[in-house]
Amino acid sequence: MLIREAAAEDWPHIWPFWHRIVAAAETYAWDPGTSEQAARALWMSPAKRVYVAEDRTGTVVGSAYLTPNYGGPAAGVANAGFMVDPDHAGQGVGRALAEHILTEAKTHGYHAMVFNAVVETNPAVGLWQSLGFTILATIPKAFDHPRQGRVGLHIMYKALD
Repeated sequence: MLIREAAAEDWPHIWPFWHRIVAAAETYAWDPGTSEQAARALWMSPAKRVYVAEDRTGTVVGSAYLTPNYGGPAAGVANAGFMVDPDHAGQGVGRALAEHILTEAKTHGYHAMVFNAVVETNPAVGLWQSLGFTILATIPKAFDHPRQGRVGLHIMYKALD
């Protein structure tokens, strides 16, 4: 699997799975009806370092971004977002992207990473914990899951030093 910085021409390959994931309303606290234009502005923002994962055939199977979580004196704390094409789930794409982003975060001088709203029923919670993230807090019943009702949102943290 190749992980590289995303280019503008990657968006048409990211959008189908981005839309599918967000529209399902199970793992992201973003509006399920987000338009393609708004999604592109959100995911591909110039303030973010965006990456794509390609399989052996060159197909984009996942994407991730890295950005400061805060500004000013707290800008050393990173935030990241991850999307893996559901058709390629369980193939190690998420772990590869996560490991890449953690390395990139250190390279770019971040000393910690925080996730602000991880849906507690998201299978990725186990991945984050296996990579050393801890759950700092859970906001109870903060996310209206379409099948499971109201579930919590975790705030997760990892020191990068």
